[in-house]
Amino acid sequence: MTTVVKIGGARAVDPEEALADVASLVDEGEEVVLTHGGSTAVDETLEDLGQDPTYVETPGGVVGRFTDEDTMDVFKMVMPGKLNTDLVESLHNEGVNAVGLSGTDGKLLEGKRKSAVRVTEDGKKKIKRGDHSGTIESVNADLLETILAGGYTPVVSVPVLGREKEGGYTAVNADADRAAAAISGALEADLVVLTDVSGIYEDPDDESTKIDAAATPEAFETVKTAAEGFMTKKVMAAEEALEGGATSVTVASANADDPITSALAGEGTTLEPGVLGDTETADADTTATEATQ
Repeated sequence: MTTVVKIGGARAVDPEEALADVASLVDEGEEVVLTHGGSTAVDETLEDLGQDPTYVETPGGVVGRFTDEDTMDVFKMVMPGKLNTDLVESLHNEGVNAVGLSGTDGKLLEGKRKSAVRVTEDGKKKIKRGDHSGTIESVNADLLETILAGGYTPVVSVPVLGREKEGGYTAVNADADRAAAAISGALEADLVVLTDVSGIYEDPDDESTKIDAAATPEAFETVKTAAEGFMTKKVMAAEEALEGGATSVTVASANADDPITSALAGEGTTLEPGVLGDTETADADTTATEATQ
């Protein structure tokens, strides 16, 4: 069985324990694909360069990043550059033979570029042009399976390969949670989403209200109702992962002992395929790339 792990990019997420846990799992013969976010690092780099990150609100109420050309250049520098390289370096120091990849490598993650997005400004719906974002439509699972079969551990980041309307490709931004979801679905793997909280809470301000698991559509409705802010898109991604073929999705804390092993053992909030019932995946308002990765 393969496990896909997504490490969040929030400042409060410390990847150290997760990387040590990846090493333990690999040493036990398990296959792991690591994915990561990094919006905080992107924002900090933009600010260092004297640029302000741009966020917009979609008509569906999702707050997301607007990725113009300059921001896309920073994404290329930070995500598959420094962040991915740092994680690969750390895994090698843990004894893991890691391979860094972006979604553009070998058409690993591919979709259509969205150059114009629908936004809401001052209560009015508008079209904002010049965006470099996209929605993942295909995963090169053969590439990942070949790497895994060779005894390597893939470390995957956005950007993804976006198809232009007029032909050709360009690198585009995509949500890191949804990238992990697409990969876990394509590999029919368990997905562990590591963040800075221990799961999904019925009351976002009260950790004691954590929802342990959901295996029915009714239970999933409770989860979706409870999710707020950045957790909304993680639940959205979890639904997409299960629709795509993932065997389970667990949202758990990265800042715990053996966070991946613990999540697979039932810590955090675990969502199972039964939550889908006969419902169709909700239309994920993807007119902008969600802010927190």
